[in-house]
Amino acid sequence: MSGVRKQEVTTVVHVIHRPHHQKELMMQRIHRTFALVAVLSLFLNTVMVAAQDLPADLTRGKSLYQTHCATCHGLAGWGDGPTAESLRVAPANFHRFRSFLKSDEELLRTIEHGVVFSPMHAWTGSLTEGQMVDVLAYVRLLSQQGN
Repeated sequence: MSGVRKQEVTTVVHVIHRPHHQKELMMQRIHRTFALVAVLSLFLNTVMVAAQDLPADLTRGKSLYQTHCATCHGLAGWGDGPTAESLRVAPANFHRFRSFLKSDEELLRTIEHGVVFSPMHAWTGSLTEGQMVDVLAYVRLLSQQGN
């Protein structure tokens, strides 16, 4: 033979298992997710607070009240509108002490959902939330006036 030797070449591959690296990657993902959720939460909260903090429009509230509410509650809110006498349940008189005791949330809920077994029906779907807030503000103004 010619003296050629066969050489075996052995390749050794070292696999390094780094579980701490995987934990770091997972923690980074979690932190990014929490940061994204926090930013979105702040953004949405700011938008909602800004929408709720807008002052009521009394002019629009008066117009809506005269269009939708005065036929039962009367122009001045005494519960003496043109259709009040024909109703089985008398419309609310906004000058009564009972009306003063109700919170804005209670009155707004009444406007939104109506009163069961009474002619006061729900205005959700007919009026926007902003319009209902405007009507509520005007009702509060009427209840403070003596006329």
